[in-house]
Amino acid sequence: PAKKDIVETAVAAGSFKTLAAALTAAGLVETLQGPGPFTVFAPTDEAFAKLPEGTVESLLKPENKEKLQSILKYHVVAGGVKAADVVKLTEAKTVQGKAVKITVKNGKVQVDAANVVKTDIEASNGVIHVIDAVILP
Repeated sequence: PAKKDIVETAVAAGSFKTLAAALTAAGLVETLQGPGPFTVFAPTDEAFAKLPEGTVESLLKPENKEKLQSILKYHVVAGGVKAADVVKLTEAKTVQGKAVKITVKNGKVQVDAANVVKTDIEASNGVIHVIDAVILP
């Protein structure tokens, strides 16, 4: 079993620096280091870079903390949902409250408009699926 929690696993991967900074700014690091299990659709640094210029910087400001929390929670589903189970779903309720739409086309999984590019990265308190875009509630 994985020894690192979701946050430690993402940080160790090296391609989630923006996500780690965002989780810190939003005060969600402790939450995602909790017992879980959680399923995180984790946008890569490249995914965050696709957002309009200045978006990330703006979201990281203290006055936008609630908005940032809402966006990040939209990437998290309660429970450990493996890829084999994700493909059977048409949507998944996020901890933000709204559901993400899940579609499978030609064997590729999409969460809202983001493509899942890597699946089932195990963490001690859940699973990470890597996505190529930031999804917005």
